[in-house]
Amino acid sequence: MKVTGRIDGVPSEVWHEEVLAPQFAYEAEHLLGHYVAIEKVLLLEYVRMDLVDAEGAAALAARLDELNPEAVRADPEQNMSDISFAVERHVQDGPVAPFAAWHVDRSRNDLQVCAQLMAARDTLAAVADDLIAFARAVLALAGNHTDAPMPGYTHGQAAQIVSPGFHLAALSAETIAALRRMLRTYDECDACPLGSGTMAGQELPWDRDRMAELLGFARAQPHALVAVASRSWTTSISADLAHFAVALSRFTTDLMDWGGSARGFLDLPDELAGISAAMPQKRNFPVLERIRGRCAQVAGRAADIAAGQRNTPYSNTVEVSKEVGGQLRVQADSLRSALRLAHAVVAGASFRTDRMRAACAEDHLGGFTLANRLTLAHGVPWRTAQVIAGRYVKTAVERGLRPAEPDADLLRAAAAESGHCLDGDVETLLVEAFDVDLGLRAKRSAGSAHPDRVRELLAEQSAELDALEAAWADNAARRRRAA
Repeated sequence: MKVTGRIDGVPSEVWHEEVLAPQFAYEAEHLLGHYVAIEKVLLLEYVRMDLVDAEGAAALAARLDELNPEAVRADPEQNMSDISFAVERHVQDGPVAPFAAWHVDRSRNDLQVCAQLMAARDTLAAVADDLIAFARAVLALAGNHTDAPMPGYTHGQAAQIVSPGFHLAALSAETIAALRRMLRTYDECDACPLGSGTMAGQELPWDRDRMAELLGFARAQPHALVAVASRSWTTSISADLAHFAVALSRFTTDLMDWGGSARGFLDLPDELAGISAAMPQKRNFPVLERIRGRCAQVAGRAADIAAGQRNTPYSNTVEVSKEVGGQLRVQADSLRSALRLAHAVVAGASFRTDRMRAACAEDHLGGFTLANRLTLAHGVPWRTAQVIAGRYVKTAVERGLRPAEPDADLLRAAAAESGHCLDGDVETLLVEAFDVDLGLRAKRSAGSAHPDRVRELLAEQSAELDALEAAWADNAARRRRAA
């Protein structure tokens, strides 16, 4: 069976080995099932348009059901190393010859992009499943550590007292936000391109809405050229993946800092630890470095996908659809790997609450509280209160006074330098300002590090995660009904 009358030769060896055979292998592994589903929907349309009877269509559908990656191979002579032609050849070689109108008014353009988009939806849904599981693990760990004081850092310096639960609640918030964005992206991409033909539509009265429904799409893509030319769905999905990878890498950097010997706040089980070949005293956590490395790959692939489309014509091109499009799965695989590793880290992590508390007690982290109380309790203008608090901390550090060793006379002297006289129980003011446990509970606003506020936030996040999980399950159910 000849597949073209335009070219007499067959693909060259280098063309086959470098491009066509690898592309064929990729599509056989990841897209063949979608090609079969599309072909069977097209058969139903041929029946509807009276181009074949139900029995004839059923015979071809049965032959299509026999397709698997082992049943087709890239063959320059038989199918020009093209999977669409290989599917045709498989059906042609079956026990029932195809009806004459089989594949009439058809193009590979919309068929291929339809299969690619179906695979991309599955990929995005798989990432969402991993994110949901990861978010559950983060919420569980955060909920167990809302009351444990630890230093929070800004600009590399200890700043205020927080808790692991508070910090992890930020990670769960970023994860849930990623799920929310990806759900919107899924909805925007859930438009079926089938029936758009090469670029200008098709000549037969294809029921595109019906085909979209049968393939599990929410709707048909209204514009034929957009259907086959646009790959905005690849840039949207890849941007979502990169967005979260960047956030995950930043939190991983915090875990690396907490787990380092300089802090010693975080520990991981031996199963996730490594050693130094030369320094027997070391216990390393290279898993965290691996997570950051994979996050870098995710961000880089997003740039590749955008750059690969830039300055290409707005039509179906192999450069965009195949050369660039295949990078989306590679990117998703990198993120899913990072997520599996991060999930294991969160599930196995433990916190050294004694070291965290000691670090809080070593620094005057209540300076902000002291300034606030000077204003609210003693009427000192706020900026002046900041100066007084700063002067007190500076002098206390110079004299080797720890935060738990208040010096009321020192605070009065600092206030006097700024023209203020402090009356009343100044020592209690200092004790309360620099108390570690009171410092964690000093913040009362919504979203703050106060344990009660963190628990409220985690409950809200859990409820939203339930809703998002249900929405993703609805999408999965529609795909299953179509399958």
